Parts: sequence; C-alpha cells; structure tokens
Amino acid sequence: MLLNKKIPMKYVLGKIRTELTLVILFCIAFQIFHYYFETISINIPIAIPTIIGTIISLLLAFKSNQAYDRWWEARIIWGSIVNDSRTLLRQIIIFYNDPDFSVQANDFKEKFAKRQAAWCYSLGQSLREKDPIKPIRDLLDEDELRFVKKHKHVPNAILLLHAKDLKKALNTSKINVYQQVEIDNTLSRLCDSMGKCERIKNTIFPTTYSMYIRFALCLFIMLLPFGLINIIGWLQIPLVTTIAVAFFLIEKMAIHLQDPFENRPTDTPVSAISNTIEKNLMQMVNEYRDEFDEEVPVYESKAHHIQPLNNAYFVL
Repeated sequence: MLLNKKIPMKYVLGKIRTELTLVILFCIAFQIFHYYFETISINIPIAIPTIIGTIISLLLAFKSNQAYDRWWEARIIWGSIVNDSRTLLRQIIIFYNDPDFSVQANDFKEKFAKRQAAWCYSLGQSLREKDPIKPIRDLLDEDELRFVKKHKHVPNAILLLHAKDLKKALNTSKINVYQQVEIDNTLSRLCDSMGKCERIKNTIFPTTYSMYIRFALCLFIMLLPFGLINIIGWLQIPLVTTIAVAFFLIEKMAIHLQDPFENRPTDTPVSAISNTIEKNLMQMVNEYRDEFDEEVPVYESKAHHIQPLNNAYFVL
C-alpha cells in the first residue's frame, strides 16, 4: 500500500522505462531516416493508426474495468473481514459466562483477540506468498505457534484453534449451544472470506488477452510516426512519446490492479487493515479496565512494519 500521497514522477515513469526508451529511440531513428532519405515516401494516412488507436482504447478500457473489479472485490472482502473480526470478539466477550470478571475469563478473551489478529496478519502474508509466521510470533503462545507450524495453511490452522477453544468453552458451560452456533457462523464467514481472497489470488488473468493488447499497442506506436511525419515533422518525436507514455501507463495500471495481493503499492492494504483490526480487538478486550480499575492504555501493534522504498512508503 502506498502511504505517500505525492507519487514521484521518477517512480511512475520507472514502471515503463524500457518501453519509453524504445519508443524514443524508434522515433529518433525514424526522424533521422526521413531526414536523409526524404525522397522516399514513408508516410501513410493518419486514419490507419487512428483506427488502431481507437480499438486499443476500447480494449484497454475493458481490461482496466475488469482489473479494477478484481481489486475492488478484494477490498470489499477485507472490509467484511474487519466487520466479522469485530463481531467475533464482541460475541466472545458478551456470550462468555463470567459473572465474577475472573482473570481466567479475561485471559480467554485476550487470547481469542490476539489469535484473531494473528489470523488477519497470516492471511495477508499468505496471499502475498510471504512467511505467515513472522508477523504473528508475538500474538500466539508457544503451544499455538507449535500447532500452526505443523500446518501448511496457517490461517486455516488458526481458525481450527478458534473452534477448539469454542468447544472447550461449550463443554465447561461457559457458553451454551445456541451461542456456540452463532460464533461458529461468524467463523464460517471468515473462512468464506479467506476462500474468496484465495480465489482472486489463484485466478490468473488471461495471458493471451494481455499479449494481444501489447501487440496491438506496439503496432499502433510504430505506425503513428508514419502518419505524423508530413504533418508536424520532427515534433512527432515528443508527441508520439507522450501518447505512448499514456497508453503504456494505463496498461501497467491495469496489470497491477488485476493482482491485488502482490505486495505492490496498488495492492489491497491488507497489512494496514490487519493493524487496525488488532488495535480494535485489543481495545475491546481491555474495555472493562475503564470501569473497574484504570484507564485503558493505547494499544500499539508489534506486528506492523513500514519500510521506505523508491522515495515512497509501503506497508509490507
């Protein structure tokens, strides 16, 4: 996730530096050839590249819309994860039978809150194909860490730990069967959200579609100087370069948006969302202190890391 609102132009153009360099070299070479071989007619009607450009514009618009739909769906799913995480802990706090406000009950609720925050962090890291254990070491105890390390799918293992604790609470009459069903429904929604994220991650955008667009775009850029050379002369160099930059940036934007879990600036900000969830859950657990003994402390997350990269700041 890009945190700096002012994106450097160097960073933007750096995404298409190769394409930009090739376009400039091609335009300069074309101008030099026209200058020394002016007697050879190399111009074509401007209508030909115009028609191709119109087709490319429609294809890029369609691709951008499809890519944005994938990105927006991922953001909606993580919005649901935020809501269900808060709902889960609220149910644990309210349903858990503890008239004496015992330390054991508070430990149970705090353990549940930390484990749910760990689930969010591990899911985000798994979707980005990074180590899902690293950001959750401070949120799980040794037994839980030992348990999740045995599983290839860490977020699913954490949900299993949730279910095991719910069963223990039911067996010890801390919750009744109806409350257990309600909490289990919330866990099912979290599992559904996890599956939806994995579907987006594992569904590859058709490569042939991107290849055809790139081929048509290159053909358009190569034909454009032929239609402009007799109209504006050497000014075709900056004009063709500017048009190429616009088209290539739109294409690159669509490519980035279509994969919202690749740890890029345009990604769904899963780390920032997980950090917010962690703070919210821990404040919910510690809410009772304001009533009974002391002021609620401001909870600071230890699992959230921000590092500078390319003159901008990204959530990793």
